[in-house]
Amino acid sequence: MQSTDLGNKESGKIWHRKPTPATRDGIIVNIIHSTSDSLPKILRFLNVAFDSSGDRLMAGDHQGNIYVFELYGNRFNLVQRTAQACTALAFNLRRKSEFLVALADYSIKCFDTVTKELVSWMRGHESSVFSISVHASGRYAITTSSDTAQLWDLDTFQRKRKLNIRQSVDIQKVFFLPLSNTILSCFKDNSIFAWECDTLFCKYQLPAPPESSSILYKVFAVTRDGRILAAGGKSSHLHLWCLEAKQLFRIIQMPTKVRAIRHLEFLPDSFDAGSNQVLGVLSQDGIMRFINIQTCKLLFEIGSLDEGIISSVISPHGRYIASIMENGSLNIYSVQALTQEINKPPPPLVKVIEDLPKSKLSSSDLKMKVTSGRVQRPAKSRESKIQTRILKQDLNDNFENKENELSDGLNKKRLQILLKGYGEYPTKYRMFIWRSLLQLPENHTAFSSLIDKGIHVAFLNLQEKYPIKSRKLLRVLQRTLSSLAHWSAIFSDTPYLPLLAFPFVKLFQNNQLICFEVVATLIINWCQHWFEYFPNPPINILTMIENVLAFHDKQLLQHFMDHNITSQLYAWPLLETVFSEVLTREEWLKLFDNVFSNHPSFLLMTVVAYNTCSRAPLLNCNLKDDFEIFIITSGTVFLRQTVEDMQAEVDQQRVEDEAWYQKQELLRKAEETRREMLLQEEEKIIQQRQRLAAVKRELKRKEMHLQDAARRRFLKHQQDQREMELRRLDDEIERKVYMRDQEIATTAKDLEMRQLELESQKRLYEKWEEAEGKKFHLRSEKRASALSDASRKLFLEQELSDALEHDENPLKEEALRFQREPVTTSCLTGTSQLSDISKTDSSSQISLNRRRLEWDTTGQDLIEKVRNLRQRLTAQARNRCQTPHLLAT
Repeated sequence: MQSTDLGNKESGKIWHRKPTPATRDGIIVNIIHSTSDSLPKILRFLNVAFDSSGDRLMAGDHQGNIYVFELYGNRFNLVQRTAQACTALAFNLRRKSEFLVALADYSIKCFDTVTKELVSWMRGHESSVFSISVHASGRYAITTSSDTAQLWDLDTFQRKRKLNIRQSVDIQKVFFLPLSNTILSCFKDNSIFAWECDTLFCKYQLPAPPESSSILYKVFAVTRDGRILAAGGKSSHLHLWCLEAKQLFRIIQMPTKVRAIRHLEFLPDSFDAGSNQVLGVLSQDGIMRFINIQTCKLLFEIGSLDEGIISSVISPHGRYIASIMENGSLNIYSVQALTQEINKPPPPLVKVIEDLPKSKLSSSDLKMKVTSGRVQRPAKSRESKIQTRILKQDLNDNFENKENELSDGLNKKRLQILLKGYGEYPTKYRMFIWRSLLQLPENHTAFSSLIDKGIHVAFLNLQEKYPIKSRKLLRVLQRTLSSLAHWSAIFSDTPYLPLLAFPFVKLFQNNQLICFEVVATLIINWCQHWFEYFPNPPINILTMIENVLAFHDKQLLQHFMDHNITSQLYAWPLLETVFSEVLTREEWLKLFDNVFSNHPSFLLMTVVAYNTCSRAPLLNCNLKDDFEIFIITSGTVFLRQTVEDMQAEVDQQRVEDEAWYQKQELLRKAEETRREMLLQEEEKIIQQRQRLAAVKRELKRKEMHLQDAARRRFLKHQQDQREMELRRLDDEIERKVYMRDQEIATTAKDLEMRQLELESQKRLYEKWEEAEGKKFHLRSEKRASALSDASRKLFLEQELSDALEHDENPLKEEALRFQREPVTTSCLTGTSQLSDISKTDSSSQISLNRRRLEWDTTGQDLIEKVRNLRQRLTAQARNRCQTPHLLAT
């Protein structure tokens, strides 16, 4: 196995020598991507996709590096660096150089691999996109996330439709069916719907699977013809749905090692016309098993428990498998190498010895090789004869080669040798070999013109005469018979045509063109003389069969004649049904392997051979009904035996039964022995469980002891932490007490200075007040003396005037009395003024005394407040100093 490290290279060769994948693992090359830093690491591949040709694939790692690998040209190229992980890839668009990549930021980008430029940037998803499905035309694409699916037009890169879902049900997968305009949507509640791409009209919904095998579908795969859907999930069961019949037609039980299915992929085959038969199943153990869905046989597998597979993609032509491994690398497998043992051809039966055209031959001149010609012997030494014989042989060989060479590179002679060696053609290539042997023209135009004519009136009520359960099979049979009737009118009146065509219709029901051409070729070459006595049976053919039977088994023919049994009874039913009612499917396929590989008369010989092989039971038949039952009843000729053979079988069965009973007795004894061994083992297990329980108890006790020690250690740690915290608090308190003492001392000094200032101001005020008092007193005295002098002077003047007037006129006394009253009033006024002055002086004195008293009270209050503040701060400091000691105790 070759391994390639991409490193920091942007291009290079995938392998440096021609790969030779081994049959054991089939690996062509293992690709890794590592960095070249001082600490190298592997960059894991996350997604891989093939293009439509199948010879190019694209892979992206978790750092956003996207590479294109050209397997045919042995080159790889780094086409883009997106700088973020890619979650999905698609590489089969209409423009071959473009590809789609879904990124971790929920966007989808389209790049060109040639120019390495961004073509378009599409947004619209709100969660990670995990699937991109591209239409067969390459024009449309569906991107799917867990909450929505969106349909894009890749010509305009515009969103056309958006699938809205309910909140409670998420999407599992949405994708296009191959070669159709149908979209299949699968949800996590197992509901599956089919939609028309253009109108988004719901075409149908698949029914729910049976409850006995109900699984939650997680992965899906569809055959290339879009007819079969495979679904799996967290179970070992695999469901196969027929999308045309819309029903579950098969449930496959995977091996017991498979507990969950992680990925499904059909393996394409160039010769199966899209009806893929091989399915790859990736399970939880990282192994991908390829099974045949018809025979349910395991064909081959890739991956192992040590090197598991995460996901795989198969190329469209089925030649390569690209798998992302659990270690992040990329493996590319060769399907041809993996299937080499399965499709291994038989060894050659003929070996030809050739000679060189020389006059003398030695032992070294003889060569042996495998060819399709006859066995040639070395000729004599005469040159002329050698040349003549070689020339004749060449002419014969050329004639035979022209006759035996078939289309598609096959050779009829070699096929006959293969058929003689194995008795049948390989199942996988049988249809391809038949098409080559019959040299079918595959004329689509002519067949389409016959189909367009519709159902022939002769076969409108075909179901009434031949009730077929499968509507699809009935429809294909009607179309085939109608095409034959439109092709030649005689077939509309041929009563046995449905019996003759039915086995081929059932075999080729998925390819109606091939079915029609096979039946038409059979009629033209093997049944060409059946219509000479139409509508009667072909008497000429039946006569040939009777003559051959007379030559090989006269006794059997005489027995038929004695009981009035004609060839229309023992030969014609076999011919008109082409042995489909007397042979099983496998036997019938083997028969027509030989019929198509030999002369048309081989079919007539087969009728004679059938009767001669059945001569023993036929000779025991004496009634016509017995002959009819034996000939017409479905079954196989090889299972019909004579009475003697049946007796021998009964005896053999008795012996086998006896041996079976003896074996059962041995098995019973072995079962009892095993049961005793199981009981002993159970007792040992019980004792071991008791010992384990004791060990668990001891471990529990130790665990509790350790937990207790840990708890004590934790408590001590907490106590130490608290003591440290208390010490820290003590230091903090002492620091704060010291700071407060300093503040109190500073405040006390400030108060003392304030007191001194107040006392100084008080003394100054008292001196000022005393001076003001003296000044006021002097002013008051001066004012009082002035007033007294004025009043005394006025009084004297009044008295003097009164005396003078009293002497002059007594009448003037009364007037004088009146004049005295104002004087008195004025005197009273002057007296009131004096009293007011005295009152003012007294009030001024009172206010001065009050102010002096207030100053004295304010100073005392300040001193008292300072004293109280000092006592309170001291008490708080003492209390805080005592608190840590109390906590410590």
